[in-house]
Amino acid sequence: MKKWLRILLVAFGDIVFINAAFALALYIHSEGQLSFGFFVQYAHIFIVATIVKILIFYAFSLYSSLWEYASIEELIKVVGAVLLGNAFALVYISRFDLGIFFGVYIVSVVFEMALVGGYRFSYRIARRLRHNQSLVIQEDITRVLIIGSGATASIIASEIKSHPKQYGKLIGFIGHDETVSGKSIAGVKVMGTYDDIFSIVKRFKVDEIIVAVPTATQERTQYILNECKRTNAKVKIVPGIQEVIDGNVSINSIRDVEIEDLLGRETVNLNIQEIAIYLKGHVVMVTGGGGSIGSELCRQIARFKPSKLIVLDIYENNAYEIQNELDRKYGKSLHLEVLIANVCDKEDIRRIIREEKPQIVFHAAAHKHVPLMERSPKEAIKNNILGTLNLVEVSHEIGVEHFVFISTDKAVNPTSIMGATKRMCEMIIQSMNKQSNTTYAAVRFGNVLGSNGSVVPLFKKQISEGGPVTVTHKDITRYFMTIEEAAQLVIQAGAIAKGGEIFVLNMGKPIRIYNLAEDLIRLSGLKVGQDINIEVTGLRPGEKLYEEPLMAEEELLYTRHEKIFIGDTTDLEFKMVKYNVEKLEKMLHEASDEEIKARLSILVPTYKANGHDDKSHQEIRDDQSQKN
Repeated sequence: MKKWLRILLVAFGDIVFINAAFALALYIHSEGQLSFGFFVQYAHIFIVATIVKILIFYAFSLYSSLWEYASIEELIKVVGAVLLGNAFALVYISRFDLGIFFGVYIVSVVFEMALVGGYRFSYRIARRLRHNQSLVIQEDITRVLIIGSGATASIIASEIKSHPKQYGKLIGFIGHDETVSGKSIAGVKVMGTYDDIFSIVKRFKVDEIIVAVPTATQERTQYILNECKRTNAKVKIVPGIQEVIDGNVSINSIRDVEIEDLLGRETVNLNIQEIAIYLKGHVVMVTGGGGSIGSELCRQIARFKPSKLIVLDIYENNAYEIQNELDRKYGKSLHLEVLIANVCDKEDIRRIIREEKPQIVFHAAAHKHVPLMERSPKEAIKNNILGTLNLVEVSHEIGVEHFVFISTDKAVNPTSIMGATKRMCEMIIQSMNKQSNTTYAAVRFGNVLGSNGSVVPLFKKQISEGGPVTVTHKDITRYFMTIEEAAQLVIQAGAIAKGGEIFVLNMGKPIRIYNLAEDLIRLSGLKVGQDINIEVTGLRPGEKLYEEPLMAEEELLYTRHEKIFIGDTTDLEFKMVKYNVEKLEKMLHEASDEEIKARLSILVPTYKANGHDDKSHQEIRDDQSQKN
């Protein structure tokens, strides 16, 4: 009832304004000599013309728009409806000889647009005045500054101004250069350039900064974020240009600043289309397919229409999640098989590969958490080394075409059990490649952003809980890459591998973890040492101060892809590698953890266990060398 009453009231107003506009035009034309009898005489004509206009207004949805939020689109509707309505009215009225000069109709149209449009936009003006009044009273309102002066910034500004209680009060904009300074966007001033961010935030007590420059280069974005880090404001960012192209930019698309934004380099975008042709129409298996890397591999592989995608994982919850995700996205167009199995069970793995006949295997199943594996070295050896050996041998036996192993930079001069087991797996891969028709390769990369147990989600959780943020050492550094980059590198390696390579991604410069913690705290709008403390806890067992992409004996070779290199290592004999692994396996049932570590350091000479007893190490080494 209220809806129809509102429509009737608006329509009544339109009737008054339509006729008032025409009467005013006539009054001006006649220089005030307008007779009331004229309207009485021709009332039936004006009534029909008014009804036609009201019907056209209704057809243009002038009675269904929310005029409290009216924008340029609604103004265009008003102009179109008035022009079309007057065109029909003029055709009708011209049938009668009223003796009205044509210019009267033109003036009438202008008045009608002003009255009908102004009537509607008065809703928005009144609403804005009410909001502004309430913002003056509300002292704790969030004060927002937008970095950017383009279309994206304008869209975000309009939404903020339409919902100030929800999103805060817009203080102003920061433009890209002096040419836009002093100008206005959506009625709000452009207050300066990127160099003025710190001073403007301080002067106007800005609480939140929104970076809305999706077309900016990584270098320019990095400069903006560095300036924002100097302030105490919380910083958010609008996604990249693709979001703008897709038309997805809105207040809801704004997100917190992620580590990807702080990397200080362009994200590596490999030419997947060029090299992933080998996936189309093939049977592909991903072990550990429910994990962080494995699931992203599955997502990207699915895009290239394999004849079958096999997700193999021991953890059913992860496997179930990626299964549901791929089913929702691809439905029956993707032949998806999800299997729960343990790579340590060689007979089960043999049965699965024999039945499913995968042509390409991506081996991502592994224990990866360094401190946990230090406490459980036997489990690391079982899952990482023995599981990989099982898959490598069965793939050779049954005739898999391509086998790609997921390694880590922690395999280089390892100081942890996890790193040593990964290095041992690389040795298995390289040695088997020499005697097999299967093409074996390994891919080595650093820390993956957003993966389970990685440092960035931990820092964010600690910040949300009020701190402290824990860092193991003030000088510890790490290489970082995104999950998408990691998956693309793995797929690319499978395509360009000739056999036996260890592929390495150029991940740019290593990042100091302590600085990363400081950045995330500041960009959350908090102060280091006041709102959130950073606590240095000491290096954990097996943890290194820095990671290395290559070992000393490796020579870096270039590929045709500028971000991918090959670490070329010395020759290895598979029989000897397998013999050593089997001896290590026998020790698992009776040897202590320290003896296991000592044995592993013999098999992986670059492995230096943190806190390991050098005397017992040497005794075991001498004993093993005598037996050999």
